[in-house]
Amino acid sequence: MRFWRGLKRGVIRLIPACALLALSFYFWSNTHVGDAAHDPLALRQQMLDQRHAELAVTEAERAVWQRRVAALRTQSLDRDLLDERVRAMLNWSGPNDLIFYYPPGQKLF
Repeated sequence: MRFWRGLKRGVIRLIPACALLALSFYFWSNTHVGDAAHDPLALRQQMLDQRHAELAVTEAERAVWQRRVAALRTQSLDRDLLDERVRAMLNWSGPNDLIFYYPPGQKLF
């Protein structure tokens, strides 16, 4: 009888310790396996590096477009170059222009 009573008391005393141990194991396992683990951190860092690379490409493309738009503003527009480019694109010529014909296999540009 005494044995069973002592065993019962020992088990009752161990329950809080086991519960605390189980709770500690739960938090420890989540730090190594769960969402806040080291592997997802490395994955997030890799995704961040990819986003930085995409940002650099996008910023370079934006700079190109800004230069193109700035060249079209009236303050920086060279009318002679614009006229030359329009004539080249539309195959127009003025009355005082000299026209040089090239053979079909030879191109100027």
